[in-house]
Amino acid sequence: MSRPAQLSPLELSAYFAFTEVSSLLRHEVEKQLRDVGKLSYVQFQLLARLGDASGGSLRMTDLADGVVYSRSGLTYQAQVLEERGLVTRAPSPEDERSTIVSLTAAGRKVLAEVFPGHIEAVKTHLFGPLSATDVEMLAQVMTRVSDRLRAESPRSAAPRRRSPAG
Repeated sequence: MSRPAQLSPLELSAYFAFTEVSSLLRHEVEKQLRDVGKLSYVQFQLLARLGDASGGSLRMTDLADGVVYSRSGLTYQAQVLEERGLVTRAPSPEDERSTIVSLTAAGRKVLAEVFPGHIEAVKTHLFGPLSATDVEMLAQVMTRVSDRLRAESPRSAAPRRRSPAG
């Protein structure tokens, strides 16, 4: 019987530090988003991606791929945001099976309200103790890990392949 693979002490330390930082940072960010914009973390990600999108609109499947969230869960979150008047949902003019989610003026207003505090929370809690070199190294390492995970992920977390038609 073979021994299961093990993490080295350094790998275990890095893993525990990563999970702890991830949890603590998310807690701080979520608190700020709830306090200022009454948004969950996923709802903020959804609005922020729409705010960055050309014309403030994306297909629901592209949003799900971008925030790495189940399509059914994202449908619920989009419904909550739509009920608040922060987004609209409509069938795609190119493919009626697709749903287009668009940021409203009210959604842009909420983003404008939460962004200053969000940026401050990230700068303080994540980047505050790091040098510029540390940030560059962190970006390189996390991008490499993200790229690998996306390449190996199930469809719900991997970017969708587009047909030649679009």
